[in-house]
Amino acid sequence: MFGFFAPLRIAHLNSTPFSTKERILGAAEELFARNGFAGASLRELTASAKVNLAAVNYHFGSKDNLINEVFRRRLDELSTHRLEALQAARDKAKSTLEDILAAFIHPALALSVDKPGGATFVRVLARAYAEHNERLRKFLSENYGHVLKEFAAAISAELPHLDKEELYWRIDIIAGALTYAMADFGVIKRRGSMSEKVHRERAAEHLIRFAAAGLRAD
Repeated sequence: MFGFFAPLRIAHLNSTPFSTKERILGAAEELFARNGFAGASLRELTASAKVNLAAVNYHFGSKDNLINEVFRRRLDELSTHRLEALQAARDKAKSTLEDILAAFIHPALALSVDKPGGATFVRVLARAYAEHNERLRKFLSENYGHVLKEFAAAISAELPHLDKEELYWRIDIIAGALTYAMADFGVIKRRGSMSEKVHRERAAEHLIRFAAAGLRAD
């Protein structure tokens, strides 16, 4: 379900790209992607970010808060883009299920290739699926669960015959497929002659078609 939180509430970090806080977040993202949340030590983090422990404590207070902020700096923006795209889809004279799915899928795939560190964050997101970190799950649910509800409501309006439990099962499966596509784990790899943008658009096209068929299935 994390794919919807993003899946991703406060303002963007008040810092320059090379501030101490940004350096810590970037180093933490790399370490969490490589070693997991439990496996990444603060000692490794301070060495990688070239800061002392006092700086980490000053900016984040605890490792749990640091984990939360790694997610927040990506998911706040992703959530905003998704909700704006969803509103644009709803404002269309004749919106379709595919329009709603595009509003969910396109911003996430863009994150995975467009922003510096986006691909690393996708690996962190995959860690969130694999590791049972209840504090993190609670943080994501409280801060980004509203995004899932907005999309669920929009999809439900298109498919009123689906009961709530069945709807959420299908959305959960789509979210997992999206995370898989974002991480580029699949057998379909980008050809050297194809740009990242074209590859991403093709991935989105296939995923939207697949997701729409799954949602409409009897």
